[in-house]
Amino acid sequence: MVSCNPDDDDNNNNGGNIGNGIGDGQTTHEYVDLSLPSGLKWATCNVGAEKPEDYGDYFAWGETITKTEYTSSNSVTCELSISQLQSQGYVDGGGNLTSSHDAATANWGGTWRLPTKEECRELVDNCTWEWARVNGVGGAKVIGPNGNCIFLPAAGCRYGIMLCDAGIYGRFWSSTPDEYIYDYLTYFLYFYDGGESESRYERYYGMPVRPVSE
Repeated sequence: MVSCNPDDDDNNNNGGNIGNGIGDGQTTHEYVDLSLPSGLKWATCNVGAEKPEDYGDYFAWGETITKTEYTSSNSVTCELSISQLQSQGYVDGGGNLTSSHDAATANWGGTWRLPTKEECRELVDNCTWEWARVNGVGGAKVIGPNGNCIFLPAAGCRYGIMLCDAGIYGRFWSSTPDEYIYDYLTYFLYFYDGGESESRYERYYGMPVRPVSE
């Protein structure tokens, strides 16, 4: 785990902020309590990663396995409207991914899941964000109100067979599709050296997943 000391970017000291593992009874994954208003816990690593700075796996939205190529033609949700996503069981009545189509739940089990759009916004609004490097990997050090932190690597995204913008932009899927402007877009957590927010992207792009749990 990355140190929360701003002068200690390449230090793996966890500062005592790592919580007990959450998992499916066989495999557990560690989390950090950032003291967010919701009480939500954020995992220390991406799905498919062994360390906080590892990029891990990339998933098209609504899919639970990785691919060698990420295109609109091989996406299972790219062309689906909100009503179709609901009728086919991709999203629930609250407008978020169901567990069977959630890459965090499918790969980690237990209570792990993708964060919603609102939970991504909570992370942006309630934490201090600093651009940092951990073991040479650029990304965001996200420091909670209690001083605990997580590191989100700027893992970019996958388009076709290419890895794009790695080391420059961080993009992490949320579980919430955009139902107000464009049916084919989904919200994601977005950051770079100089800013952070949530934005919208087409669902066929491959993005990393950082799980959360209550």
